[in-house]
Amino acid sequence: MELFDEEKLKLFIEEKFKVSSYRSPFYISWIKKFTTYVEHSDSKANIQDAFITSLDIKYPDWQVEQADKAITIYLSFLRTNGNSRQKNKAKDNSTWKNIIFNMREEIRLQNKSLQTERSYIYWVKKFSDYSSYKEPESVNQDDVKAFLTYLAIEKSVAISTQKQSFNALLFLFRHVFDKKILNLDSVIKSRVKKRLPLVLSQLEIVEIIKHLNNPYKLMAEIIYGGGLRLSECLNLRIKDIDFQNNILTIRSGKGDKDRQTLLSKKSAFALKEHIQQIRHFYEDDRFENRPGVELPKALERKFPNAGKEWTWFWVFPSAKISIDPRSYIARRHHLYSSSLQKYFKEALRKSKIPKNASVHTLRHSFATHLLENGYDIRTIQELLGHSDISTTMIYTHIASRNKLGVISPMDKLD
Repeated sequence: MELFDEEKLKLFIEEKFKVSSYRSPFYISWIKKFTTYVEHSDSKANIQDAFITSLDIKYPDWQVEQADKAITIYLSFLRTNGNSRQKNKAKDNSTWKNIIFNMREEIRLQNKSLQTERSYIYWVKKFSDYSSYKEPESVNQDDVKAFLTYLAIEKSVAISTQKQSFNALLFLFRHVFDKKILNLDSVIKSRVKKRLPLVLSQLEIVEIIKHLNNPYKLMAEIIYGGGLRLSECLNLRIKDIDFQNNILTIRSGKGDKDRQTLLSKKSAFALKEHIQQIRHFYEDDRFENRPGVELPKALERKFPNAGKEWTWFWVFPSAKISIDPRSYIARRHHLYSSSLQKYFKEALRKSKIPKNASVHTLRHSFATHLLENGYDIRTIQELLGHSDISTTMIYTHIASRNKLGVISPMDKLD
């Protein structure tokens, strides 16, 4: 283990990790104990865990936690202030390229979405750059700890981003490296920024929709009318629509869960007309004998011709044929998410509503307006597809405002 400049390390602990000058000497003390332990240890694998385990017998829990945090900071310090030999060591990315290739194959084997694949590969590449002086087979959970801490402190990423990167690395270690990741309590967490979701009033939604043209107008109505995510709207199939009961079935939503939500009666008539209009796309594909639309998961292998059936056709198909980025098959895909986002922003500008709203704001508005109309939180949770009620509860902070009968003192002034 490398020697360190104590003053430089002390400054690093206090400035980067916001440890008080009173406590930083204790951190230095733990780091010195750790370096001594490493010098006399035969194994380098999971050395931080081995050191922390050796403390469990002698010290109370709070001191063990402090030591664990100190070592994590020290490892981050070494990476940030490593010697020139490490920093200037020529990179051989070929091994990491093979790892990333295997990662991509495993993701597809497990039928993860294309969005998940791109996200996971992005974070593994970032991790490989961060750990470039190490061979892939030698990285361990200490490197993961240091990387996650680096993201929180050096890059100031949001906690959701830090969690996303951890999920990617967890997948890498479990399914590619066949290693376990344990005891991440000492990782410095990104700060949770409390933000209430932006909500549009019903009049504002009317004004925005007024400036949209179909099919984007219809998509916005469906998203607001049922609280859909943008990706859920784009992935709707003909068979997912129940006009008789005004129900939309969301297949493989977030968390790979199915659920049912509302199809507004106002949107149902326009949707029927839209489906009649897009029928010619389907008939053109069949006339040209093009491959069927993409099917979820392993269905394409089990039922190779199902993608050519009308029931599986997209509700919002693209007018153009495109190359599938995974199979490289030329087929009809659904509309791109960027298209609706672009036209929604344009409609927002034309409506002159002074809010930084997005398509996802329609989903927030759906939940808030249901609460304001007296529907119970559990029903709204099911319609939104939230696995945790606490996620849905945030809308109560918005819907309950100005409902306590409180009169502003300004209103009492003559």
